[in-house]
Amino acid sequence: VSRGGRAFIFPHFSVGPCTKQLIAGMDKALVGMCVNQRSLVKIPPQLAYGKQGYGDIIPADSILHFDVLLLDVWNPEDGVQIKTYHTPSNCSRKVEVSDYIRYHYNGTLLDGTLFDSSHTRMRTYDTYVGIGWLIAGMDQGLLGMCVGERRIITMPPSLGYGENGDGSDIPGQASLVFDVVLLDLHNPRDGIAVTNQMVPESCTRKSVAGDFVRYHYNGSLLDGTFFDSSYSRNRTYDTYVGRGYVIAGMDEGLIGVCIGERRTVTIPPHLGYGEEGTGSKIPGSAVLVFDVHIIDFHNPSDNAVVNVTHKPEECEKKTKKGDFVKYHYNASLMDGSSIDSTYNYGKTYNVVLGANQVVPGMEVGLMDMCVGEKRHLVIPPHLGYGERGVLPGSAVLVFDIELVEMEDGLPEGYMFIWNDDVSNDLFTEMDKDQNKEVEPSEFTDYIMKQVNEGKGRLAPGFDPYRIIDNMFSNQDRDGDGKITEAEFKLKADEDVSHDEL
Repeated sequence: VSRGGRAFIFPHFSVGPCTKQLIAGMDKALVGMCVNQRSLVKIPPQLAYGKQGYGDIIPADSILHFDVLLLDVWNPEDGVQIKTYHTPSNCSRKVEVSDYIRYHYNGTLLDGTLFDSSHTRMRTYDTYVGIGWLIAGMDQGLLGMCVGERRIITMPPSLGYGENGDGSDIPGQASLVFDVVLLDLHNPRDGIAVTNQMVPESCTRKSVAGDFVRYHYNGSLLDGTFFDSSYSRNRTYDTYVGRGYVIAGMDEGLIGVCIGERRTVTIPPHLGYGEEGTGSKIPGSAVLVFDVHIIDFHNPSDNAVVNVTHKPEECEKKTKKGDFVKYHYNASLMDGSSIDSTYNYGKTYNVVLGANQVVPGMEVGLMDMCVGEKRHLVIPPHLGYGERGVLPGSAVLVFDIELVEMEDGLPEGYMFIWNDDVSNDLFTEMDKDQNKEVEPSEFTDYIMKQVNEGKGRLAPGFDPYRIIDNMFSNQDRDGDGKITEAEFKLKADEDVSHDEL
């Protein structure tokens, strides 16, 4: 205002002090002021418009009064100013030219006026750095940042939006202040990174393409934000590797692992879920970090692995198909987790070999074994309990077994054999009441007598009465519940397709 209180100037004014763009009094008054400082400035005529005044607005010899609020200040020589106020403890990589980054920011003018924020949009700002996709000041200010770092980037208008500003929120000649936190960075040339490997001392085999792998994982974004875990579902993630069943980065990261190995696999977005991301927890262009624990793996072409850990000095005979065997076992998964043990029950596990009483891999492991022999078996799931067994689906099984006892089986196709010569009058001997018919009770009593007297043998490992019932049914050809002499025949006299006495 001039003398007399008349207003003569509007509030906003951009000018360079000490550049002869201002009256001398204002030049002096502005020097040393701070942004957001408000000052009442009184300027005498000799430092204002003097005896000439200024047109019809400011009379001659007027004392001028200014209410000044400094909103912004910069110098043509200014560059980008960076103030880091949080640095993460671990910084394995910094932003370089041509990197693609995801970051949050609050953008303000130098006086603190907010003009934009990625937080209000609830999504990061994603861009390449150093190749002209951003204003020059931001291109410079983001270089060298670590994931998790927070910094304030201040830039003059020459490195921002210049004389014209941007829209209604950023005026011309405005300095800009960005409060930035970096969440993610990668380069389009990046491959996967494998770190923090913990490899077991014993690793007899590493995974290859085509293997079926069971593993646990914790998945997070590069800034540590958790998005998924197999542990929370209390079951492993099971998949073929190298066949495109999982994202490309995980396909690659699971090749060459050992059972029991732990590793961290970092996957750039072009080998993960790309620009679109997936679901609500993995945003577009996100780098993924998986902490992986390999539980087991196998190949569909694998056979059971049999290693002899102890063999007795004397071995008169070895197990074969049809033999009745008694053995002890300790069962576990490949990671050492115990499943079961016969020692816990104080009794052996008893089976007939070749009778489908155990999984195929155990059949293989029990063949050609001596009493007292011990073996270590590794059984792939297709020879064990398969994808949906009583144990974890697709689990590789480990058995430590010891053969305790064995009994010779009968020739294939026989459930009963004679140890002595067969009586020529067998039917008559069975027909106790001599009524020309053998009843079930007569048949059962006779066979059991032969077994008890050592004259005959039933197939070991089966219910003897069920065997005898089956034998009777085979002889009772017309199914009337009794055997006549015409029906009665020995196995040796039968066609090989029958299973007669």
